[in-house]
Amino acid sequence: MQRQLRRVIQAQTDMGDKHEAGMVSHRIAEQEFPGEFGSMVRASNALVSSHIAVTMQIVALTERYAAGDLSQQLEPLPGEKAVISQSINDVRASLLSINGEIKRLASAAAAAAGDFSVRGDETAFEHDFRQIVVDLNHLMSSSDQSLGAVSQVLQAIASGDLTTRMHGDFAGVFARMRDDANTTVDRLTDIVGRIQHSSSEIDTAAGEIAAGNQDLSRRTEQQAASLEETAASMEELTSTVRQNAEHARQANELARNAAGVASKGGEVVSQVVGTMSGIETSSKKIAEIISVIDGIAFQTNILALNAAVEAARAGEQGRGFAVVASEVRTLAQRSSAAAKEIKELIDASVGKVAEGSVLVHKAGTTMTEIMGEITAASSEQSAGIEQVNQTVIQMDETTQQNAALVEEAMAAARAMEKQSSTLTQLVSLFQLQPASTPQLEREVA
Repeated sequence: MQRQLRRVIQAQTDMGDKHEAGMVSHRIAEQEFPGEFGSMVRASNALVSSHIAVTMQIVALTERYAAGDLSQQLEPLPGEKAVISQSINDVRASLLSINGEIKRLASAAAAAAGDFSVRGDETAFEHDFRQIVVDLNHLMSSSDQSLGAVSQVLQAIASGDLTTRMHGDFAGVFARMRDDANTTVDRLTDIVGRIQHSSSEIDTAAGEIAAGNQDLSRRTEQQAASLEETAASMEELTSTVRQNAEHARQANELARNAAGVASKGGEVVSQVVGTMSGIETSSKKIAEIISVIDGIAFQTNILALNAAVEAARAGEQGRGFAVVASEVRTLAQRSSAAAKEIKELIDASVGKVAEGSVLVHKAGTTMTEIMGEITAASSEQSAGIEQVNQTVIQMDETTQQNAALVEEAMAAARAMEKQSSTLTQLVSLFQLQPASTPQLEREVA
């Protein structure tokens, strides 16, 4: 019996050593002990299994808690074992509480609400859990202050105030946010300043262009009026030249008849003299008209020079007008040259008419030759007048185009001036130079 008892004690000691070594699955072989000794061994195995089962249950829960699963708790143990289950469940309650506090802070900050003013209850926890809440509150405070500073800068920008900057001691990403925000405002200040300066210059240039175009339009209208007078004079001159040519033809015919019927020369000579007088009168009238045309051509040349000057002052928008003004000036010079040539022809014609009046009394043959020359001169004069008439028509068309271009330029200048005023009004909303420099003093607690 003693021997069996010593065996049981030895088996229990061996089991204790093995469990101490970590072999918690070891049990005493119950079949080796008969009778009551077997019952003792079974009771010992049952006791050990019960304790091991509780331990494994605690291990399983601890693993779940470590993985973040706090959904299960340890069932209450009987008797003095209740302190074990109570302690495990208290651990679970503390984890649930700190987790709930963290979730509340995270939800307020990261969710759509974006409320960084929420703080955790530091007094509800102790030791490391309290420190966790303290650190979270510090993070929320730093985020609230930093984001508040950024928001203040953005509000200032939205209101047109580019003098506001972020100041204070920030670290990490908040320091980068401060530097980036200040750099952004600096860049905006530079850009808006340039826009304000450019819009002011554009406004001034647009006003000058509009004034220049208005003056150019007035001069173009004067030029158009002068060309209308020139066209009217040319029509009258053309009619007179045609009449002169007809008189020359009649005089030539009369001269031929005079040469054939010298016996009746007295009557014919009288008619020729009358015709020559008419030619002389018409030639004088043509000379007066040519003088008027020459004066108009001179005025047109002066107006073309003025238009070229105004187009040069208008810059890029006046390039088309400069070309038109050059063409008008060229046509005016051609018209003046043609008028001078016609005047010379008429002067020569008047001289020849005078000579013809004297020679008609001397000989019919000489009269025929002179009248032939008069006829040729009249033909040349008619061709020259036609050329001048075409030149005046071209000048009139060019002037009309010039006037249209001036109107378009004036409209463009007015539109540019209006857009410049709008741009100036928009950028004037931004304040670049503060009366007193505001500062956003932000310090991270």
